[in-house]
Formats: sequence, C-alpha cells, structure tokens
Amino acid sequence: MDQPATSPQELIASCQGLVRSLAWKIHANVPRRIELDDLISYGQVGLAEAARDFDPERGHNFTTYAYYRIRGAIFDGLAKMAWFSRAEYARCRYESLANSALELEGAESETSDLKGDVRWLKRMGSTLAMSYLCSHASDDESDAAAALEDHSAQAPPAAAIQQETVRKLHELIDALPADAATLIRATYFEGLTLKEAGERIGISKAWASRLHARTLERLARALNRLQLAD
Repeated sequence: MDQPATSPQELIASCQGLVRSLAWKIHANVPRRIELDDLISYGQVGLAEAARDFDPERGHNFTTYAYYRIRGAIFDGLAKMAWFSRAEYARCRYESLANSALELEGAESETSDLKGDVRWLKRMGSTLAMSYLCSHASDDESDAAAALEDHSAQAPPAAAIQQETVRKLHELIDALPADAATLIRATYFEGLTLKEAGERIGISKAWASRLHARTLERLARALNRLQLAD
C-alpha cells in the first residue's frame, strides 16, 4: 500500500491537479483579459504555503486544507490587479476574505450533532454576509453620508437602506478595539491581505485569520441588534 505524502515536496506534487482545477473554475468567471497561467501561478503560491504550514498531527486532510489556501491565494492575486473595475475588485476581496473565514471555520468545526451543525451554518451565514457587506462598503461611507444629509434627494427605499447600513457599519468599525478595527480597515478598505494586515498589528497570519473571523461575527451581531441586517 502506498504511503501518504508527508514531505512538503510530496504534498505539493500530490495537489498539482487541484491547483489547475481551481484555476480553471475561477478563470471561467473572471474577465477574459486575465491569463489562466497567472491564476495557476497564484495557486502554486498558496499550495506551497499550505505544504509548509500543514500539520498532520491535527488530523486534517491535506487536500481539504490546501483547497482553501490555493483558492485564497488566487483571489488575493486577483484583488491586487490594479486595473480591475471597482465591482470586480469588491468581488475578489469578498471571495478572498470569505474563503479565509471558511478555511478557519472548517478547520475548527468538529460538530457531530444536528443542532451543532445548524448553529455553525447560522454563524457562517452571518459571517459571510458581513464579509460581503464590508467588501462592498469600502469607499461608500462619504457618498452615503452625503446622500443622507441631502434631504431634497429622494433616494429609492432600497438605496436609502443600503446607505444607512453602510454608515452604521463604519460607526461600528470605528467602535471596535484598535487591532480589530485596523485589521478590518486594512483588509477591506486598503486592499491588504490578511498576512499583510497581521504584520501591521504585529500578529501572524493565523492569528489575523482568527481575529478577522471573530470580528466579522461581532459586527454581524451588532448590526442585528440595530435591526439593520437580515
């Protein structure tokens, strides 16, 4: 019987097909001007990092672990392409940061009962919704505030609700502990990766991922209390 791959080189070799598969799937949903080879290169970086950081003693499957790291690296690379449109950039930031939250929650969730699974799904739904909102609110605060102050402007109800939600979101971010607020602003508003944002506040990428996920949960609960989130 073949022994499972254990060295970083063996782990990398075992997931070359996964890198190409994920790159192909993502390439099918991005502008045609983006080269497939670029996505594969980004994915290879994520795979190399996964092989370096993987700890088999934690009982995780490497392919599952690598999946999130590869996918996240591809979206991180896409988000740094400066010639993206605002909408494309927001989508890539969301995909990258939501992927990080899914990676963390997937690694930490060990539920074995239906109630636990339901709680996990609800928590992840709130976390991903908050990540989406942050991704699309990065530079809308001033526009939203201006629209709210202009009482002569008759904005459609949906637009007015969105503007108010964005305004409240920025207020909640301002009220976060310093490190959490810095991390959210750096990743969603300045375009830094979680690793880069973590370095700014003096923590590792792993701790930045944890702080990111917990902060999104905190913001979601706060918005729910304000009855501004579903």
